[in-house]
Amino acid sequence: MNKRRIFLGNEAMAYGLLEAGCTVATSYPGTPASEILGTLAALKKKQPNLPVHVEWSINEKVAFEVALTNSFTGRRSAVMMKQVGLNVAADPLMSAAYTGVKGGMVVIVADDPGPHSSQTEQDSRGYAILAKLPVLDPSSPREARDWISEAFQLSERYEIPVILRPTTRMCHARQD
Repeated sequence: MNKRRIFLGNEAMAYGLLEAGCTVATSYPGTPASEILGTLAALKKKQPNLPVHVEWSINEKVAFEVALTNSFTGRRSAVMMKQVGLNVAADPLMSAAYTGVKGGMVVIVADDPGPHSSQTEQDSRGYAILAKLPVLDPSSPREARDWISEAFQLSERYEIPVILRPTTRMCHARQD
């Protein structure tokens, strides 16, 4: 009998990062994105040989810079944060849009329309327009998981970071 597994949206994105060959994952904890790196950290603890470096950073700017510098070396990297964290990481985001990347880099920015768990309501797509970076806007956990691979491919093809923008409802939705 084949068992189905129901994933929280954030868990689905963590598995999507592993499936896409992400080797460096960084974050500063903030809901609605906290469980992504938390899931990766738990998987790494259970399977120490998993080929991904998982790192909690002191803030979103540092997390972004760790992922960015690893992408300069050709590694696939990802950084995760909530929308308010993108304000903190805005400087390296703008620089990365101009310097480019070598390995794929995915920036997962979980927006919180409403807001349910954040201080402010903010649409991160404004930063993408300013930086001229593409945004993928998944509507389900399955789309988010699948689109991470697409995001890495776009990033490597055009040598720029790619933003994946889930929302609170998508991050906390469940799907098989």
